[in-house]
Amino acid sequence: VQLQASGGGLVQAGGSLRLSCAASGRSFTSSTMGWFRQPPGKEREFAAAIRWNSGNTYYADSVKGRFTISRDNAKNTVYLQMNSLKPEDTAVYYCAASNVNYVSSYLARITSYDYWGQGTQVTVSS
Repeated sequence: VQLQASGGGLVQAGGSLRLSCAASGRSFTSSTMGWFRQPPGKEREFAAAIRWNSGNTYYADSVKGRFTISRDNAKNTVYLQMNSLKPEDTAVYYCAASNVNYVSSYLARITSYDYWGQGTQVTVSS
């Protein structure tokens, strides 16, 4: 199983980026996919999640209204569209996949996810 994250970069505050996470090695149609981020010197934190079969989405309060998670079934790829970026969004962003469709209250837990991508750096300048 492989998760390949891409799309990070340097952007000015107020700008946008779209991250991609290409999944391979197995079908994830019964899984939940998540995006987490780790700011410099801080712990990894939940950003967004999507249930692959239903398309239901979940967001951390800090990104709600600015970030949108989506998936493309044909490409086995999950996206994170990030708009109105702020310097505090600077972090390494990781995609993750869970074998289990946990209840929504579990989706922000790192331990709910079984597979992780390598991370992609997002830097937002002020």
